[in-house]
Amino acid sequence: MKKYLDDLEAVIQDRKNKDPQESYVASLIKEKEKIILKIKEESQELAEAFLENDPDSIKHESADLLFHLMVLLSEKNIPFDEVLLELKKREGISGHEEKKSRK
Repeated sequence: MKKYLDDLEAVIQDRKNKDPQESYVASLIKEKEKIILKIKEESQELAEAFLENDPDSIKHESADLLFHLMVLLSEKNIPFDEVLLELKKREGISGHEEKKSRK
């Protein structure tokens, strides 16, 4: 699956410089507020699917949210691997401890 994420990241990277009239990714990059709105929308839809205990919708909305997160990262030239490395750094650290360390 890592290869799939790498391939998707490459497609997003390629499409962000396309004509916004022809590329959904380019249209999001052109109007940055649209990226934020989509992330908020997909987060809300994921939360609703979770509360409704709908596994198929949870998978669907998670995929939507992940895609839009990857567009946001691409716009800021942050490779997805850097996010994974950030997660890796937290391995073995309690979520409570990690939060305290940021204060």
